[in-house]
Amino acid sequence: MRYDLYSLMLFESAASTGSIASAATRHNTVASAVSKRISDLEKALGSQLFYRQRRGIELTAAGADLLRHARGLQKAVQIMESDMGAHADSSRGVVRVAANTSSITQFLPEDLAEFVRTRPGLRIQLTEQTSADILDAVRSGLVDVGIYSGFDDPGNLSCKLYRRDTLVVAVPMDHPMGQRDAVRFEDLLNEDFVALQQGSSIQAYLERRAQDLNKSIQTRVQVMSFDGVRRMVQAKLGIAILPRGAVEPYLGQSDLRMVPIDEHWARRELMVAFKNRDLLTKQAASLVDFLLGEAEP
Repeated sequence: MRYDLYSLMLFESAASTGSIASAATRHNTVASAVSKRISDLEKALGSQLFYRQRRGIELTAAGADLLRHARGLQKAVQIMESDMGAHADSSRGVVRVAANTSSITQFLPEDLAEFVRTRPGLRIQLTEQTSADILDAVRSGLVDVGIYSGFDDPGNLSCKLYRRDTLVVAVPMDHPMGQRDAVRFEDLLNEDFVALQQGSSIQAYLERRAQDLNKSIQTRVQVMSFDGVRRMVQAKLGIAILPRGAVEPYLGQSDLRMVPIDEHWARRELMVAFKNRDLLTKQAASLVDFLLGEAEP
């Protein structure tokens, strides 16, 4: 049979107070309505639930069993309401995020740790991808939020500034260029490069800048990660252009030097992308708001 939660609640109140009238007062209804609900329960169950006496009511054995189950159901409903409330206020659930290597290397670990610190029931499902793949994942709905390089065109996606970073040149410790205060991009194009994987927004952008100068980048080695790039540069297989945050923290523990690039485009933007602010889950919207709050002016 199907059980009516309201009828069970009225039954539990009557059993707790020992009075149908008191149960009616507690739930702002009339005694006859409570009595009818309990009678319907008794008919449906085929068992008498109360001994009706002149001074009130007393549970039968069947009533005592039902009371135990009714209280268990009430507790389960309370837990359910609490859980659903946590979803409603964005403190529980899953947010799917795709981010590029630059943001993961420099900013995201600390920002995500701070975000989930006050939301222990919320999980971040993070994948590392190239910026082009990130934008495709957002468009197709595979992720809720993407963090990508501003070098890439987001098309019709909504996008907001997350952070800014600066591209620099990483060279071996004894490289002549390591003694300079800054270098122009054109001066680098006679050097062998350690490059990032195909699809990297940095690499694609640098190749376009080289084409603007009617030149090309001489890629000697291509690797998948910033760590791989640094190690190849230390091994003197070439120079590399990386975000400052992927080079500067490692200078004291490696045979690398960092040289600023004297080009206006060396200062770049990392962006947050999503399909539509109104269509985000509360959890994803909460993350977007948090990340945008970290944006530089």
